[in-house]
Amino acid sequence: MLPPARFATIFIIALLFLSSCTSTKNIPESISKWEPEIAAFDKLNQTEHDPDDAILFLGSSSIRLWNTLGQELAPYPVIQRGFGGSNSPAVLHYTKRIVYPHKFQALVIFVANDITGSQNDLSPTESTENFRKIVKTIRAKYRQQPIFIVEITPSQSRWEKWSLIKQDNVRLKELCKKEKNLYFIETAKSFLNEKSEPRNELFRDDFLHLNHNGYKIWGKLIKAELDKRLKSKG
Repeated sequence: MLPPARFATIFIIALLFLSSCTSTKNIPESISKWEPEIAAFDKLNQTEHDPDDAILFLGSSSIRLWNTLGQELAPYPVIQRGFGGSNSPAVLHYTKRIVYPHKFQALVIFVANDITGSQNDLSPTESTENFRKIVKTIRAKYRQQPIFIVEITPSQSRWEKWSLIKQDNVRLKELCKKEKNLYFIETAKSFLNEKSEPRNELFRDDFLHLNHNGYKIWGKLIKAELDKRLKSKG
């Protein structure tokens, strides 16, 4: 029979182990698959030292793949935190871990994978509710900094779902109208041609992600809105 003290030690270790396992199991695989990318952000936070007036970009692969972000947003310093294929549930889950380590003068969010044509798609209502929760989570620590939500871009690869995506955009725009220091950046019109169809020449071969010319337009629109809001506060 084990001595009481040793038994108590083993019992505590077992509880801690079970607690850790339970915590991991509570994270759906659909979200935990991004853990390596979030862990990479954790490491970056230990080596990168960004100025307090940086613009933090949070979101999915369109943020991650934006290789010219710093150039297009100059002279604003930027913090780039996009993780590929992420949707609003994933961004919501990791918001504190990604955002809270930083100081910034504004935050830009772009998440475009809630409605893709898969069986796991969210409804526009569900998507907008997640965005609301993301903003609420950010506001728990950053009460005054402006937050910008970028309109979901129309693309050929998801054109069949554009009517639903447009509903999501409308709801996101309405959300921004209701919240202080929350702004909606309209971009969709710039990516549609005279027939109101996607301008494929602004996208990569997958007709989903922007190419260099697409990013130039995106950057111009986003920077213009940042200038409008941030300079008025200055």
